[in-house]
Amino acid sequence: MCLSFDTSPLLAQEYRTDKAISYRPDSKNEYVQKKCLLDVYYPANKTNFTTVVWYHGGELTVGDRELPRELQGQGLCIVGVSYRLCAGNKDPKAINASITTDDCVDDAAAAAAWVMKNIERYGGDPNKIYLAGHSAGGYLVSMIGLDKRRLAKYDVDVDKFAALIPFSGQMITHFQNRRDRGISDLQPLIDEAAPLYYVRKDCPPILLICGDREREMLGRYEENAYMWRMLKLTGHPAAYLYELDGFDHGTMSRPAHYILLEYIRNRESEK
Repeated sequence: MCLSFDTSPLLAQEYRTDKAISYRPDSKNEYVQKKCLLDVYYPANKTNFTTVVWYHGGELTVGDRELPRELQGQGLCIVGVSYRLCAGNKDPKAINASITTDDCVDDAAAAAAWVMKNIERYGGDPNKIYLAGHSAGGYLVSMIGLDKRRLAKYDVDVDKFAALIPFSGQMITHFQNRRDRGISDLQPLIDEAAPLYYVRKDCPPILLICGDREREMLGRYEENAYMWRMLKLTGHPAAYLYELDGFDHGTMSRPAHYILLEYIRNRESEK
């Protein structure tokens, strides 16, 4: 797949942002009301546009929803998602002390389902929704994209999404999940909390992007390379892996956004 980068903003297009929309409006839980929110940045007076649902990083313990600057002004809708966070090693009396990594994954699925069911109200095409995220966000994208049960719970078929685009996401069991179970960060594990556990040839197209294998954290490139290889072995027709030479875990997201944009443009031009 050949990529050429033209990321000039589409200056004539006006954009609007609807903020702090609950994707769990029926919940009475205080922490759910605080964290299960999303922002919708979308092109005004335009229809059938493409949408990127974006999940932030932060080890599943920190962070908040964001609308990546590199994706703004490109004719796309961006949905920035926040989700419940694990407490990590913080106060056991904290409001989120009982939150698990499974809750984070469930929130990611609920948010994606909300977008699928509501994007037409903004003018978007539900057939052109891409799921993307960095680090912890990449893990969430991979989990809900590969384990079909996650979105089926919300009466949505994840295979209806246009593609999965995780940036440097964990493909083995997330280290926060392992920490909660007393397992070392350096002890690899693949179980039901790992995207690799759910490898299948019929998942949506997937674009795996990582930083330099010598600069990434904790074997992250190798995890993604293993995911790519297993997808290819199953017969998946559209799995791609990119390594960004010279970029570490924290800095790889900026160039990765431009790869994402060109990937989407190439896919849309083929239809």
